[in-house]
Amino acid sequence: MKKVAIIADTTCDLSIDLKARYQITTFPLHIHLGEAEYSDGIDISPEDIYRWSDENKATPKTSGVSPEEAYKVISAGLKEAECVICFCISEQMSSTYSILCSVVQEMEAADRVFVIDSMNLSTGIGLLVTEAAIMAEQGMEAGEIVQNIKALRSRVRASFVVDTLTYLYRGGRCSGLAALAGSALKLHPMISVVDGKMQAGKKYRGRMERVLTEYVHDLKEALITAKPERVFITHSGCEEEIIDKIKNEVAELGHFAEILTTRAGSVITSHCGPGTLGVLFIAG
Repeated sequence: MKKVAIIADTTCDLSIDLKARYQITTFPLHIHLGEAEYSDGIDISPEDIYRWSDENKATPKTSGVSPEEAYKVISAGLKEAECVICFCISEQMSSTYSILCSVVQEMEAADRVFVIDSMNLSTGIGLLVTEAAIMAEQGMEAGEIVQNIKALRSRVRASFVVDTLTYLYRGGRCSGLAALAGSALKLHPMISVVDGKMQAGKKYRGRMERVLTEYVHDLKEALITAKPERVFITHSGCEEEIIDKIKNEVAELGHFAEILTTRAGSVITSHCGPGTLGVLFIAG
């Protein structure tokens, strides 16, 4: 039996290869297309969501883990390790954190199971999960890992540039007038995660390729002083040429040991729509 198991919900958007490399287990949140319910990363794809959303002119609803699912995932973790550390999407965005905490309390397992509110989403969570997995590999105790992760949490920098405002409008996150104006003016807002909540920032204008280059330029000062082990480029279905261009822009800084590209899962996709891309890292 290993010392610490690392578990996270699927909104961490880590690739299959990364989960295997760091022995990370994930459990799905849920997407609702009308009356039908699906599990993120299991029986639905982003393309399914785009198709349904466009046909129905609506944004899918999403929901967190159920108490029954939480019990199963925690129990499985306790069978393979002495302690379990479980990461969740920001408590401000989902009920998953509170449900997991309640289940841990009911199981009387608080001495072995530690639930962390990532206060983030997508690979903003993934950055913390990866750090925790590496600490576990190094033999750290669960309590020490939790303490270290909480110290890193406020240093995560997660932002995305949205290609289309349509999905934000359908989800009630911007007005119809703003969406119409944004489309006409080719506006692409940057969405950042601050204190566990999403907030709109700079509005870029023009073709997405040029916009993303400007976005990376705006991040340059923060990127060259960031924690150098890794940076994520996470997207919801961008053209390969654009992804490669952004990866090259980041690589030219000569700062990061790894530049990891991941595809956003169905929960994140449901809210941001296609063509969204973000550069996520831990501040130095």
